[in-house]
This record gives sequence, structure tokens and C-alpha cells, in this order.
Amino acid sequence: MEFLKAPTRVLFFTGKGGVGKTLVACAAAVKLADPGKRVLLISTDPASNLDEVLGVTLGNTPTAVPGVPNLKAMNIDPEASAKAYRESMVAPYRGVIPDAAVASMEEQFSGSCTLEIAAFDEFARLLGGTASTGDFDHVLFDTAPTGHTLRLLSLPSAWDGFLSANTTGTSCLGPLAGLQAQQKLYADTVKALGDPAATTLVLVARPDEAALREAERTSGELAALGVRNQHLVVNGVFRAVEKADPVAVAMERRADKAVSRMPVGLTRLPRTVIPLAPNGLVGIDAVRAMGSTSVQSATAPAIPAPDVPPLGSLIDDLARQGHGVIMTMGKGGVGKTTVAAAVAVALADRGFNVRLSTTDPAAHVAAALNGEVTNLTVSRIDPKAETAAYAAEVMATAGKDLDAKGRAMLEEDLRSPCTEETAVFRAFAAAVAEGAGGFVVLDTAPTGHTILLLDSALAYHREVTRQASGMPEAVGHLLPRLRDPEFTRVLIVTLPEATPVHEAAKLQADLTRAGIAPFAWVINQCLTPLIVTDPVLMSRRAHEARYVREVVTEHTRRAAMIAWQVEPPIGRGPLLALTTTTPSKDLVPA
Repeated sequence: MEFLKAPTRVLFFTGKGGVGKTLVACAAAVKLADPGKRVLLISTDPASNLDEVLGVTLGNTPTAVPGVPNLKAMNIDPEASAKAYRESMVAPYRGVIPDAAVASMEEQFSGSCTLEIAAFDEFARLLGGTASTGDFDHVLFDTAPTGHTLRLLSLPSAWDGFLSANTTGTSCLGPLAGLQAQQKLYADTVKALGDPAATTLVLVARPDEAALREAERTSGELAALGVRNQHLVVNGVFRAVEKADPVAVAMERRADKAVSRMPVGLTRLPRTVIPLAPNGLVGIDAVRAMGSTSVQSATAPAIPAPDVPPLGSLIDDLARQGHGVIMTMGKGGVGKTTVAAAVAVALADRGFNVRLSTTDPAAHVAAALNGEVTNLTVSRIDPKAETAAYAAEVMATAGKDLDAKGRAMLEEDLRSPCTEETAVFRAFAAAVAEGAGGFVVLDTAPTGHTILLLDSALAYHREVTRQASGMPEAVGHLLPRLRDPEFTRVLIVTLPEATPVHEAAKLQADLTRAGIAPFAWVINQCLTPLIVTDPVLMSRRAHEARYVREVVTEHTRRAAMIAWQVEPPIGRGPLLALTTTTPSKDLVPA
């Protein structure tokens, strides 16, 4: 890892979901700690899997990692942080002001925006403050998937500017006294992010054209925020050992093609290349060995995989009602966009009117289709556009009869970064409502963000009623629609690997608690249906069988499988083939 030859004190690891940010961050932390450096590894991802990779239960405070004496790790838990933040803001007023006023404050602090600012408070304290991390030589942040990371990293500037301009002392968060006391800390956070002597941004990508494009976009946007000390890690680069294996040759060719077409902006960055490992990297020993040539020669025991039908087996039942909402959900990088696009194309091919949309800031549904498809409309919930529309509506309703001072206060309220979350949620509810007249296929955000979005329904009811003169009908019907299995079908997408499967299981448990029953699981990018002879791919194929079996025996009664594709499924024809081709264990790609 070239970026560890002269490491800065703070390192960020970011990139498109599923590229291996957590693994690279863990490997870097262990490599720094083994020679004696005191290291703190922090996840800011709501869907963090640090616990599983490191083999230790983590919480909101630094915890020692067994087997690595100088390494401690922690997760920033948004819900725990929000609870503590809410209590710190409300507690001083209990017994001082009327109970009704206290209840109103608690209600104001119950929305999703409180989760956002609470998580940011933790982030700023750990990055901008010295008291919490002063005992460590290095602090590493394993950040959330790209869209969420960009929002998180923009918050220091956004909140600093918002507080500097705020004159009334109130916001959608309620009293700003607690935030204004943090202004110096926020200023220190902004300074630390832009200091190349203190901070390195490690962009992690797979040798995949979409992941590399996303890395370049992230690089440019973060450079605009002042984070210019950047390093590129290309993770999982495959080299075929058995040249007679057509799958191996195709996989190597696809990786080489992606790297050769790397965006110009990335070619200027210093680079680390990490080879593809044959097995899932879980546990300290595996993390230590990441990137070594000895890892690639390892083998996995042969475990027979159960038969799982192809994706096309789900389409008849999905089409049966003739309308409704189909949502793809799962950990970042598992292929939700591809599955959503394939399902949408299959339904459109049967003559149904279909809208394909996304709530994921890092999604590329239009790129997956690569052209127009009959009966299919593509859209994206654009945070900036939705925020502008929402702010205009609030000013036209709640602000209509206010005097100049009142309108100024309301405008100030709407400049808060929290307004965006509320506006996007309203657009999500409107998209779901369209399922009453046709099919809506929603490519949703990664696991943690999606759950926060769904869980904010009742809190949003209160917030929109407070700010506007009425509640949109779509919001009022949202929860019943999501809980109706005849209206909403959730496809949980995963990969045949430990972390994606276990994250999907957590997602299913969260959905069940919310009264939403998943329709089926889709296991994507499987080698199981293919014949492979390359030793690394044989090992990976054997390794994935245990997780295919876990899915069908422990997590769902209905699953579908998508084989690894020789060419990326882009465009109507390849996407339609995912739902019409029946793979077999004798399949050898041409």
C-alpha cells in the first residue's frame, strides 16, 4: 500500500459501494498498528461491517481489536448518537418549561435530520477535536458509500456557513444553542479536511468502468471541497492462471479494459493495486494477508451449492397484479441497479407501462439501460431539484401570510442541510404513489440509508405538518402501501459472500420489524452456474456455495440467482437476457 510509506495522521477510505473500502481500511489499520503505531479505525457507514471483518463487537466508543495490540475500532451509530443528542438538547428544559413544550421539542428532534446532525457531531468531534483522538498516532475513517460520503464531507462547510449566517437562533432542529457552541469544532474539522499534511483521501475502486467513473467524480467533488491529497487503490485485480478457462480470460480482459480506459483525472493520482483474493477476507489473519501473492494460491473446500432458479422465475409473480412498486434493496455494490433495470425491462417487454427510478445518490440507472426502451420511463430523484421545489412550496403555503421577519426566519430554516432529507423523502413517497396506476421499479439507496429513509415516515408527517399547511396525500398513504405485499414487492439483492449476505439478513430483520415482508432474494454475480478451471475462480466458486446455501436454508423461501456475466449487462438486450436465459451448471461462456 503505497499510501502507507509516508502516511498522514488521518486517512479516509471512500468509493462506490462494494469496492472493498472496509477491507482496505482494515488492512491499512493493521499494517500501521503491527509495527507499534497507535491506530483508531472508525466507520461512519450506517451499514458498517467492521465487526465482522475484525471479529469483534464494536460500539460507539473505541474497542480493542484482538490480535492487534495497538489497534482500536468503533462504529458511529447514528441512532445512538441521535438519542444522546436529543436528550442533551431536551433534558435541561424538563421541569423548567411546561410538559407540552417539552413534548414539542422531543417531536422536533425525532426526525431523520436529527440523525444526520448527530452523526456529524460525532464525526466532527473525532476529526476536528483532539481530546477524543489525541492518544492515537493515526485515525482512519471507513466511510459510507459515495453519495452519503459526499454529503457527510460537505457538512462541515455547510453547517459552518449556515451557523455563520443564522441570526435568529432557531432551525428545523429547534434551538441552535447546542450547535453554535460547536462552531470552533466545525471550523477545525474543515481545516483538518483540507490540510494535505494531516489528511489523505484514499479512493477505492474495482477494476470496473462504473466504479472508476464514480471514483473520478468523487475525486473531483472532494477536491472542490478542499480535499486534494488523494490516492487511488484499485482493489480485486484478477490475473488468469488457467488461460484455457474462458471465464478467467474474460474476467481478466474486462479488468484490463476498465483500467486502460481509466478516466484521465485518476491517472494523475498515485496508485496501489491489490490482487483478487480467492476467498472472503474475514478475520485478522486474512486481513493481514490481503494483497499478498500467497493469498491467491489458497484453495477452499468443495461445498455443493443448492439449485437456485434464475431471475426470470420471479417475473410472472411480479407482473401478476398489473401494477405496484418493486424495490431493490441491499448493501452497496451488490448490483441493485442492474437487477432493478432487468426487472423493469422484463415488465416493459410484456407491455406494461413502467417507471424506473432511484433514490440512490450514486446510482446510474440511465447508464444501465443505455438507450430508450418501449413502455419504460427513466427518472431520478434529484436532491437539489426536490429541495428547491419543497422550499418553494413551504414558502408559498406556510410563508404566505407571514410578515417580512417571519418569512426571513422561515427562509433561514429552509437553508438547513436537513431540508434536503425531507424533500427527498417526499419525492420517494410520490414515486411510490405512482404504483397505483402502473409499475414503479425503485433502485433504492444502500441498506443503512434506505432504512433511515423508511423509518422517517412518521417523523416526516410531523415535520411537514409543522412547516406546511397540509400533508401530501402520498405521504399519508406511504406506510400502508409499503406494508401491503400485494402493492409493494421488495427484492433483497446480495452477493454470495459473507458480508453482503449477513448485511442482507440484517436488512430483512429491519424490514420485518417495520411491517414490510420481502418478496424474494436475488443472489447476483455467481460463479456457481458456470464451469471454471482457473484455481482462483475454482476457489471462489467453492467458497460462495456456503453462502448460497445459507440464503436458501436460513433467510428466505424464495431466491433467484444471476450468473457472473462475461460482458456487463448494459442495454435492453443484455438486461432482458438476465430474465429469459436459464443458466445451467454446464454453461461455459463463449
